[in-house]
Amino acid sequence: MSESGEMSEFGYIMELLAKGKVTIKNIERELICPACKELFTHPLILPCQHSICHKCVKELLLTLDDSFNDVGSDNSNQSSPRLRLSSPSMDKIDRINRPASQRRSVGWRGWKRNSLTPRTTVFPCPGCEHDVDLGERGINGLFRNFTLETIVERYRQAARAATAIMCDLCKPPPQESTKSCMDCSASYCNECFKIYHPWGTVKAQHEYVGPTTNFRPKILMCPEHETERINMYCELCRRPVCHLCKLGGNHSNHRVTTMSSAYKTLKEKLSKDIDYLIGKESQVKSQISELNLLMKETECNGERAKEEAITHFEKLFEILEERKSSVLKAIDSSKKLRLDKFQTQMEEYQGLLENNGLVGYAQEVLKETDQSCFVQTAKQLHLRIQKATESLKSFRPAAQTSFEDYVVNTSKQTELLGELSFFSSGIDVPEINEEQSKVYNNALINWHHPEKDKADSYVLEYRKINRDDEMLSWNEAEVCGTSKIIQDLENSSTYAFRVRAYKGSICSPCSRELILHTPPAPVFSFLFDEKCGYNNEHLLLNLKRDRVESRAGYNLLLAAERIQVGYYTSLDYIIGDTGITKGKHFWAFRVEPYSYLVKVGVASSDKLQEWLRSPRDAVSPRYEQDSGHDSGSEDACFDSSQPFTLVTIGMKKFFIPKSPTSSNDPENRVLPMPTSIGIFLDYDKGKVSFYDMDHMKCLYERQVDCSHTLYPAFALMGSGGIQLEEPITAKYLEYQENM
Repeated sequence: MSESGEMSEFGYIMELLAKGKVTIKNIERELICPACKELFTHPLILPCQHSICHKCVKELLLTLDDSFNDVGSDNSNQSSPRLRLSSPSMDKIDRINRPASQRRSVGWRGWKRNSLTPRTTVFPCPGCEHDVDLGERGINGLFRNFTLETIVERYRQAARAATAIMCDLCKPPPQESTKSCMDCSASYCNECFKIYHPWGTVKAQHEYVGPTTNFRPKILMCPEHETERINMYCELCRRPVCHLCKLGGNHSNHRVTTMSSAYKTLKEKLSKDIDYLIGKESQVKSQISELNLLMKETECNGERAKEEAITHFEKLFEILEERKSSVLKAIDSSKKLRLDKFQTQMEEYQGLLENNGLVGYAQEVLKETDQSCFVQTAKQLHLRIQKATESLKSFRPAAQTSFEDYVVNTSKQTELLGELSFFSSGIDVPEINEEQSKVYNNALINWHHPEKDKADSYVLEYRKINRDDEMLSWNEAEVCGTSKIIQDLENSSTYAFRVRAYKGSICSPCSRELILHTPPAPVFSFLFDEKCGYNNEHLLLNLKRDRVESRAGYNLLLAAERIQVGYYTSLDYIIGDTGITKGKHFWAFRVEPYSYLVKVGVASSDKLQEWLRSPRDAVSPRYEQDSGHDSGSEDACFDSSQPFTLVTIGMKKFFIPKSPTSSNDPENRVLPMPTSIGIFLDYDKGKVSFYDMDHMKCLYERQVDCSHTLYPAFALMGSGGIQLEEPITAKYLEYQENM
């Protein structure tokens, strides 16, 4: 049925279901592969616990392989893995199934060419749409989901109920089968089954089921040891293992249990969960009804919101039309008045021309010979001509041609209309709390809102800012509360965050943007080691082992009355419980403001034990373990016997060690103590850097010997305290049952 134009198997089964020929319960969506959208075929379980067809895994990996090898091709498949993929060629499938040792030499995706260190294969799961790590073995390390395979087969059988499975041993014409033998891989009618499985023989003990065409053996083999059957369950990794995995494999130090015990435990849990869901069926139905009502209410509210928006715009249109009519009428009136004035003035000037008007009349008056009559008329005429002459000397138009007073200034209104949206004065702008917002292994963004009780939800937007100030598109996350944890941020990057509030279809303007810088490397998790060199008389650890305090200052205070001469306390060291042998790592901590003197950095394992057993003369005031130098001779060469590479913090100051590259001015070497201090160790390059976590700014860096394992190291003198920065973890909401 895979041919073009023919009905797919799932479509055919759904047609039988619609006709009432399939009696299995409605579990179709649980049996559909998220990649090919068909019933599962040989499903495999991914590390994220989603299942996918064996052929779909191969096709997706081949697609990724082609895109990896031909990055510049315009035909590279960048579409969603949910799309139906074409069948791969046999040579590509052979590449997928090729052992890891062979793939390593040819530079296949997941391995670095000419490298002895294997890389893991990243696979985009179409179920959860997250990248999952298939590990070094790739497909060969995945388990087949036999349970899902069996359910799919039962589903197929229910659909094939109308088409009977015939007996394989009957003479023509064959009879309809009633049983299928899993050991013989054949179907039998009642008579043939009795003949070929006689009572009292070995065949009578064969496993038989209802009529089926699926005779695949249901044996789960270990992916690491292909000849060993699965018989145990690792509680740490939560996966089945064989006895070789426990004896000398990857699970040798893990806690394992028998398969029967795991089967019993998981079956009880699953049964309880199912019973709980069945018992809550009425509650689920009521919530479904509530959701239907909410959908209808949303539909009505949406239409109402549209009507209100249309009403508001129509009011704006009416106001604009009325203002338009008023302005045009005023302009027409002013234009008519000015034209009339110009017409009158023009007629007056026309009279000043020869043989026209006043000049012609004056010429006729000059022909008068009677003196008394001439004087009587010429006096008034002279005044008129004198006035006309003066107007010629100082010509002034009777009106203005400009309509500047009637130009409509719409700049302010245009700006307001451009910002027209669903903003409401009833919803204030939320403000991001910069003190409570931070970035470490993830980003934690907190905000407060004066109208919190009136907001239905918030939308947190964030985007990466490139070095050339290029702004990428905003990512959005809908939040019900006033805080959100953003994961999967890139290291050594700058991100902008902003938030806005929503109330129905109305939203507030965006808050002011908050800029945060991510650490330069992945966060290294560790706790204080209470065994290696830990002095419990001077140092005090909390139960979580993430905070240490110095009690030496109290002893010095109690002995103050007996001190008559100079007295110097020693440094008390403590290191992390996890070492570093490769890669880039970053960790952060806070130094309490009351601390007298604290040193932080890294320690090398080659001489650490020797140093802690027989420490140097630390009571000498001239000896200072600071970056491997003697404080009395800071320009001396590096002491190779010194296991520590440290910087000094004390009295709310951060002291930069003296070095040939740093300033010799003491004022430039003393900085204010940051709220939180970060340490970046690049083991491969042999470099350690110290950061101000508030601004993610490097304060000081130096080379360090990385030929041995390095540990986070700390030292305290006098009163002081160090608190490791707690990784940012997602807090899940707890829903209280309504009884």
